[in-house]
Amino acid sequence: MPDVAPPSHTTAYGIDPDQVYDVRMPTTDPTGTTVVVVHGGFWKPEWDRTHAAPQAQAFAGAGHHVAVVEYRRTGMRGGGWPGTFVDVSAAVDAILADPALPDRLVLVGHSAGGHLVALAATRPEARSLAGVVALAGCVDLALTHELGLGAGAAARFMGDADSASWSAADPAAHVPLAPVVLVHGDADDTVPLTVSVSYYKRQTLQNRPELLRLPGVGHDELIEPAEPAFRVVLDAVARLAAS
Repeated sequence: MPDVAPPSHTTAYGIDPDQVYDVRMPTTDPTGTTVVVVHGGFWKPEWDRTHAAPQAQAFAGAGHHVAVVEYRRTGMRGGGWPGTFVDVSAAVDAILADPALPDRLVLVGHSAGGHLVALAATRPEARSLAGVVALAGCVDLALTHELGLGAGAAARFMGDADSASWSAADPAAHVPLAPVVLVHGDADDTVPLTVSVSYYKRQTLQNRPELLRLPGVGHDELIEPAEPAFRVVLDAVARLAAS
């Protein structure tokens, strides 16, 4: 990972050490928007928010305030379903109420983070969001499970949950209440493009998201600021922020 300046500060939204978010301030003219970054890693404990620092700094360089959310993950006490999503929901609410941050929020999540932000778009509180951007997201949880992605990561995340809980945890089974943009490369062999396509098709025409298919792009290019694909991400965030 390239050297990135540390965040300006870290704020707790709960009592667990992983219930925090890192704040980065805009390094150019502020846009008046806070980008909330939710990292991926198939909900696994070995992946934390540190790998999201370069993209977070790039968002700050585009003029956004940035909050990078940490959350309890599969196998951690309180992690998995529903605890992980409870954490992300609490973090979004805390960021919205943070007086140091603009209350116009765009949520950005990669991979499993894409699942979490797409699900956050279905909360009643989502009506106050400027929008959600899911990057190669596990946005159809049922298909993520069916394909065995992340060596069965969805099954481990859900544990012994019943079918009703699987439906509750699946963004594709619900109507988003905020604009959703899906960004996905057609060369992604970690979370195939078919996952975003399935989510797209399961929504009605009235609430259908925007789907940006990037030819020749794999999984991680979407969060690497030096990659051309990241410009698409910046543009998607900017459009939501300005809408």
